[in-house]
Amino acid sequence: MPLDVARLRADTPGCAGRVHLNNAGASLMPASVLRAARGHLELEARIGGYEAADARAAQVAAAYDAVAELLGVAAANIAFTENATAAFNQALSCVPFRRGDVLVTSANDYVSNQIAYLSLQARMGVEVVRAPDLPEGGVDPAAVARIVHRRGARLVALTHVPTNSGLVQPVEEVGEVCRERGVLYLVDACQSVGQMPVDARAIGCDFLSATARKYLRGPRGAGFLYVSDRVLDMDLEPLLHRPGEGDEAAIQRAEGQVRPAPSPLERQLFDAAVPAVREGRPVGIRAEVRPSDRTVGARLACELIRRHGSEGLPAGSVRVALHGAAGQSLGAFLAPGMELELEGFANDAVAKGMAGGRISVVPPPGMP
Repeated sequence: MPLDVARLRADTPGCAGRVHLNNAGASLMPASVLRAARGHLELEARIGGYEAADARAAQVAAAYDAVAELLGVAAANIAFTENATAAFNQALSCVPFRRGDVLVTSANDYVSNQIAYLSLQARMGVEVVRAPDLPEGGVDPAAVARIVHRRGARLVALTHVPTNSGLVQPVEEVGEVCRERGVLYLVDACQSVGQMPVDARAIGCDFLSATARKYLRGPRGAGFLYVSDRVLDMDLEPLLHRPGEGDEAAIQRAEGQVRPAPSPLERQLFDAAVPAVREGRPVGIRAEVRPSDRTVGARLACELIRRHGSEGLPAGSVRVALHGAAGQSLGAFLAPGMELELEGFANDAVAKGMAGGRISVVPPPGMP
């Protein structure tokens, strides 16, 4: 369908006063984006940030659907981030690198990505191998195949359209190589999404990162990441936790990844809820909660959703009665079928992102 350039320019306030040639950096936003951004900020000012998010839940869900349709995938495979680099690094941090692993890339990859590769090389002993280009430009898929065959590779990472030229890399051909060898494949599509058709499944990638602010003409601070079903089934986790002083005991190493260990309370909830999660038999759990216990119920909720889908379990299948003082984000992402009652005190962000469960907080006995 041909674009109505005159209509698009008329709907872009910035076009009235300048000729803007920096869409590769950030496009001028259309009036509809400005209205949506301003309207949401005003809504947050009136009712609060989390309440505004709840009020706009349908629009947020529609955003997932829209990005999924754009990339030819399912909405369940999309995550939003603050920018494309954050999305790329989230994907990169999921890969269970070990010392001596090979990361295959090109000499044309985006500079922020190259810096991340160098960090992996210096901190974890990952070997970064840059495949040679074809004579006409762009990485040589046959060379990538030879490197993967001879050296092995934990990951192949490629920038679809580098920022410094008009080059378009042969991402689909490289995807065929990765599929044949079972190698994880990460594509930076920051400069291609919105400028040309991008089909993540046709590319054959496991991860694809991009942003809204360039050729999609969206707001700054809105990136997104596609993650394949294959990777979701592998149960990889991004490196989100930064250990602090005295925090070493809360870290466990598994398959080259560093991840926070479940708290004793979380392990207690997991063990007690097994009959409900695996067999559908209702369970009741009583436990003490402390300020160091954060996001209580979130891990159990994730396991419940993983096994039973977004519909979860029947109401009251997992009843958790807590007493004490809870840490931040009590009941975050509580799933259908989970009921959590706290007799005591809760920190901020209670029930953050709650997805169908029930939660109640009552003061301890003797409190007015």
